[in-house]
Amino acid sequence: ACQSVSVTGEFQTFQHYFKQINLSVSVPADMTKPAIRVCITGNHSGTQFPDARHATVMVGGEGKPLTEVLSDDAWVKSEFIETIQQRGAAVIKARGLSSAMSAAKAIGDHIHDWWFGTEEGQWTSMGVVSDGSYNIPEGVIYSFPVTIGSDRSWKIVQGLAQDDFATEKMKATYNELLEEATAAASL
Repeated sequence: ACQSVSVTGEFQTFQHYFKQINLSVSVPADMTKPAIRVCITGNHSGTQFPDARHATVMVGGEGKPLTEVLSDDAWVKSEFIETIQQRGAAVIKARGLSSAMSAAKAIGDHIHDWWFGTEEGQWTSMGVVSDGSYNIPEGVIYSFPVTIGSDRSWKIVQGLAQDDFATEKMKATYNELLEEATAAASL
């Protein structure tokens, strides 16, 4: 089974990513399983960064990089990211109610992942205390890709390549967190 992602951002599941991908671009007919290893970094806001660059999908029984299968980098960097960033507002607009069920589902997913851990080679996204990874200063609570062990301890996934685009997106969401912390401290 594919690992669901519980994220600090808009609390997406892989099923939502998969629907978004299928609705927006042409995908191979035999791409039947959701993407794994998509991560959301940053703040729970419109600056969150859904990073699909390390994601894998099953096509013809074989794991392939999502970005290779989609072959539409412009769509991933624009519509895909914007749709995920604005999902909470879209739920509220469509239902005329809050997105509390989405948040409740995410809490359940987080607890599941924390209790049962992540499968070998997979990760989930979780708001944790930064250890300085990916140039996010130590001590900041920030959503990172993490693995969770059988002892229920989490570790930030290390060594993921960061291009200029990802670095810019991660910095923007960190800067927003810093602004929020400054505003809260001034109260």
